Amino acid sequence: MAKSKHWTVEIDITEEGDDTRARAVLATSPGAAVSGTGVARRNPIDRPIPEIGDELAASRALEDLAIRLHDVASDDIVELTGPIDR
Repeated sequence: MAKSKHWTVEIDITEEGDDTRARAVLATSPGAAVSGTGVARRNPIDRPIPEIGDELAASRALEDLAIRLHDVASDDIVELTGPIDR
């Protein structure tokens, strides 16, 4: 029988002037988490549309989270199998 897991990512978004910052956090197990951050900066000549800043900052935080999660997996593989010879 297949084992299933459920992971949830929480994204916190804050606005600071023309900057929107996001932090995405994935709890992988009790007491363990991986996080990523993203920033969107509005050009002062652009119209202020907060939703676009939220979307950009969140997508960048998720992209950073994905890279960091991949790094964690790679480190785990090296720890279990040793360095890869190329």
